[in-house]
Amino acid sequence: MDLRSGHPFWLMQNGLPATFPPLEEDTRCDVVVAGAGITGALMAWHLAEAGFSVVVVDKRDAAWGSTAASTALLQYEIDTPLRDLIPVRGEDAAVRSYQACRDAIGKLADLTARLKGDCGFSLRRSLYVAPNQRAAAALRDEFALRKQQGFDVEWWDPADFRKHLPFERPGGIYSRDGGQVDAYKLAYLLLAQGTALGVKVHDRTTLTKFEFTPRGVTVSTDRGALIRARHIVFATGYEATGLLRRDLVSLQSSFALASEPLPAPVWHEECLIWEKADPYLYMRTTADHRIIIGGEDEEFQDPDKRDALIPEKTRALLRKFRRYFPDIPIETAFAWAGTFGATEDGLPWIGRTKEYPRAYFALGFGGNGITYSILAAEIIRDALLKRKSPYEGLFGFDR
Repeated sequence: MDLRSGHPFWLMQNGLPATFPPLEEDTRCDVVVAGAGITGALMAWHLAEAGFSVVVVDKRDAAWGSTAASTALLQYEIDTPLRDLIPVRGEDAAVRSYQACRDAIGKLADLTARLKGDCGFSLRRSLYVAPNQRAAAALRDEFALRKQQGFDVEWWDPADFRKHLPFERPGGIYSRDGGQVDAYKLAYLLLAQGTALGVKVHDRTTLTKFEFTPRGVTVSTDRGALIRARHIVFATGYEATGLLRRDLVSLQSSFALASEPLPAPVWHEECLIWEKADPYLYMRTTADHRIIIGGEDEEFQDPDKRDALIPEKTRALLRKFRRYFPDIPIETAFAWAGTFGATEDGLPWIGRTKEYPRAYFALGFGGNGITYSILAAEIIRDALLKRKSPYEGLFGFDR
């Protein structure tokens, strides 16, 4: 199935930063990672740094699935607001989940600083906008709860909007913990530089069969090669859910566009902006001061229907943008669509299941896919090292 379509900005900007050979010969390793997108790349890097031998395999070119379509806003906010997550997961687990996502942004900042090359990472403030009074009342409660739990947030009333931006809204949460990145470029940096740590990357190679034993897993490929490993990590997003017997995710199609470059600064601190609405709207800038606008989600039907909606959804995104910034002369340069998964509680599925004791799943669904991927890499690394994880009990299949 096609995970994205149209002309994702990152593909157009970066092309193919590195090439990796298909797997043609049998190989052995400690861990085979299925999926060479941002999740698989982060997983491989963390495991290799911990001393494991790692083989990464993907049926596409590396990072050509959902990663290429990601708009890569880095926010600690989970799709489920904290005030709604607490009744579902309990106060401790809900707050710790939010804290974990916040901390993951800082960990990504540290990691990208160690890499050779620019992946467009930068820390950013984040503005969560209430488009009407009803949404503002809900955000007020959310703000008070986050403030109580120690998150670095401030409340914006209409005067704050007028002071900093060319539009006024009834309220909003201004967070100091956020960021943005080029997830496609970051995945390639991690994979290419991971080879110095011993990571072996093979794309254009499909995994066709898995044979599990108490001692490991043997994976067959469409090219006739076998991979014998002690463990396997599935980092293939919703495509991995076919192995599991539970209904874990609902599929959504999301739409995005990137503008032509604009004079800087585009708006106040070039913060991330997202709107509390359904369908939602979000905006960010890039290093060359383009504007990326996304949202307008639809329940996934099939790739053809999704792709046919791109022109209509692009127009809708532009109309919504102009309600905020009527004087910015925005011109669409690229428009695309992607398919993503969402869970009932907004949290990822990370860890092992009873069916596959030698397999780990890193399924970072929802709007926090990249921050969830960082957490998944740490959780699974710690499990393989037999170390207690600080995130124990938050994202497992037993919740």
